[in-house]
Parts: sequence; C-alpha cells; structure tokens
Amino acid sequence: MVKLLRENVFVRWILTALRIWIGVEWIRSSLTKIGSSVWTGSQAGIAVEGFLRSAVAQSVGTHPNVQAWYASFIKQFALPHARLFSYAVSFGELLVGIALVFGCFTTFAALVAVVMNMAYLLAGTTSTNPNMVIWEMFLLIGGFNAAYVGLDFFIIPRLRRFVTLFQPKGGSDSRHVRKLSA
Repeated sequence: MVKLLRENVFVRWILTALRIWIGVEWIRSSLTKIGSSVWTGSQAGIAVEGFLRSAVAQSVGTHPNVQAWYASFIKQFALPHARLFSYAVSFGELLVGIALVFGCFTTFAALVAVVMNMAYLLAGTTSTNPNMVIWEMFLLIGGFNAAYVGLDFFIIPRLRRFVTLFQPKGGSDSRHVRKLSA
C-alpha cells in the first residue's frame, strides 16, 4: 500500500486532486476567520476564547469529551494567549491551504494540517476533522508523489542539493560510524 501511494503515477494524480481539495478547504475555513473582527479584527481572540472555554467545559463529568491534560493546557496556556492563538489559527489555516494548493512544502503542510485537526479533535469538536486527518495521512504517506505535480517538483531537488553542500565530503565520517565486530 505504501509503495502504491509513493510510486504509482495514477495515484499521483489522485493525491494531487486530494491535496488541492484539502488546501481549498483550509483556505475557505481561514477566510471566514480572517474576515471576522472576533478572529483577526478589533475583537481578536473572542471567538477562540469561546471555543476554548467550551472545550474546558467538556472536560468534566463521567465521560468527558476533552481529556484533563488538554483542558489543563487550554486553561494555563491557550486561554491567556487567546488573541495570539486567534491569529495563529486564522493565518496558519491560510498558509497550510496555500501550501497544499500549490504543492509547496507539501509534506510539512500536511503534517501541520494534521496537528491542527488533532488540536480541534482534542478540544472536543468533530465536524470534518476526523475525515481531514484521514485524507491528510494519505498525503503524508504518499510523500513526494503527493507533491510531484506542484512547486515541490522544483523546490525539493534544489533543497536536497543545498543540504548536501553541508554534508561531509568523501563518504561517511568514520568517527560517527559504529563498527560491528564479526
């Protein structure tokens, strides 16, 4: 299955369509936030604060939707910085969406998307988050095949060449290779 996702040309086109669709969904979600005063305007942080307070409220009872450790993180870190999280979520969603649509640093963008979806799930929401995580995992497993039809086709080879400039010349450095005795 992994080989199919990473090497098959037909699957490449499916992953490309999936990547663009997920990117558009992230952009659409971000634009509703960026255009709202309670997300990025004069009252930035109000929407996030309401969302986070709702998550904390779901952390009590016999079968809580939000785990206690996550509710503690929300209370001690996220709520005091609700305004910062408001901007981070709004523009983070936009940047992830743009990166996925254009196929630019696709694997990293898909990873950030999974992290954001998991944060929303841990906060007790479902919506499209479980579905998005599953689709984004296909992009992660597909690796470069999911990004082949995109800017990564040009960026990744150049980035690899740039990184090799800083590697030791003449093969591996013998000081860092553990020798196995026969």
